[in-house]
Amino acid sequence: MSGGVSQAVDPGWVEFGRQLRFHRRRAGLTQLQLGRRVGYHHSFISRLEGGLREPPFDLVNRLDAVLETGGRLAAALAAPPPSLRVPGLLLTAPTLFSPIPGADTPGDEVLLTTQPWPARLPAEGLACPLHGRVGCETPDRSSVTDLLTGPTGPRDRADEPVGAEAELLHGLTAALACLIREAFVRVNDACATTVERLLRGVARWAEAVNATGRLPYGQLRLAAQYAQVAGRLRMERGQSGVAMAWFGHGLRWADAAQDAEARATLLSDMSTLVRLDGDAASMLVYAEAIGAVDAKRRWMTTLADLYQARAHALSHDAAACRQHISLARRRFARLDDRDLLEAPWLAGAEGLLRLESAIGGALRDLAVVTEDRAVARRAIEATARSYALLPPVMHSTRLLLTLRLADSWACAGDPVAAVALAQPVLEEAVCAREFMVTVELRGLHSRLAGRWGDLPEVREYRERLRAVSE
Repeated sequence: MSGGVSQAVDPGWVEFGRQLRFHRRRAGLTQLQLGRRVGYHHSFISRLEGGLREPPFDLVNRLDAVLETGGRLAAALAAPPPSLRVPGLLLTAPTLFSPIPGADTPGDEVLLTTQPWPARLPAEGLACPLHGRVGCETPDRSSVTDLLTGPTGPRDRADEPVGAEAELLHGLTAALACLIREAFVRVNDACATTVERLLRGVARWAEAVNATGRLPYGQLRLAAQYAQVAGRLRMERGQSGVAMAWFGHGLRWADAAQDAEARATLLSDMSTLVRLDGDAASMLVYAEAIGAVDAKRRWMTTLADLYQARAHALSHDAAACRQHISLARRRFARLDDRDLLEAPWLAGAEGLLRLESAIGGALRDLAVVTEDRAVARRAIEATARSYALLPPVMHSTRLLLTLRLADSWACAGDPVAAVALAQPVLEEAVCAREFMVTVELRGLHSRLAGRWGDLPEVREYRERLRAVSE
């Protein structure tokens, strides 16, 4: 029997192997000695050095520690592939850098956030756009303050020295982490204005670097991160057109930098946006695209299943909705260290909260279109589990889940329980600026008024809603 099956070699593995061999030899170790120190057979070390095997996530950090590389091996895996580092490579897509939404004006309000400044990256799930998750230090807040207060943010920095360029990218990533925390506490116009102003500056910076013949890899990855946050802030305010424009630009920048993680999360936001517009068919297209980014990454396929479940619920396909919920639960339970490194928001209680919240939303949507009270009771259980995991600072999410839980009770045929849950938060829900909260309130009101409008409890609820809306 022939043993000549060819083995695919990933360029990133080859570069990792080359550096592993260099650092091993510099340390004066044989493959056998290194293998014993990290708990692997010497033949496996040989295959790693030959670029024939993907380095296991848990092993990379051990190799860095044993060989005292300062994180260089992990950085090699996170670096742009060789195809992105060809000298003179220019990105020529006419819509890559322009037109982008909005314009900088002198009268724009700028948010000087007081949120704690991260000392290292990753922060708020944001990795270094150059080096991934190797733990890059960030510059002091004071050294990047001018980027938050200047009229245009980052200017033409195409000739920035390499070290200064990296420091600036680190600083802008830290600033975005602070702005995410600020928006997490309360959505405000100043925060959104600052995000978009800095985003336009980063896009101009990327365009200027590209014009010199260098691929603006770090700038593109950072711009994709900023575009996602800008799109989410617009989406929360119900501005779906501008939100989709930012998501679209972010997706193009992520594609140009071959950033699979950004591509998957941007597609998930686009799926959410079209769901809010009631477009089940488009939601399914975006949801399926999440899983197609990289079928080997379980966190991506888990997200794909969750969004497909909601899409099938909206299109009345109960069997497909249940199937994807089941797949999402199984895949979530099998997430490994590498998955959680790339998607830390799926780890621990936060990850379980997101899982149960998405499942609760899908089941509630399915209960609305099928009028199946058993499904509604399952939606109650999933939403209640996610609600129990909420930390105190997540005020907007608590409000949204309270309304969803109330709506699930209405779908289950218990309007009194629904009103009891919704009454205490009515005023807050009416005054909330988050569009998703408004959508939840609108759905709940439709269910209560349409079926049980004559009940005394529902009449009282409607009168209270009218009073707080005036």
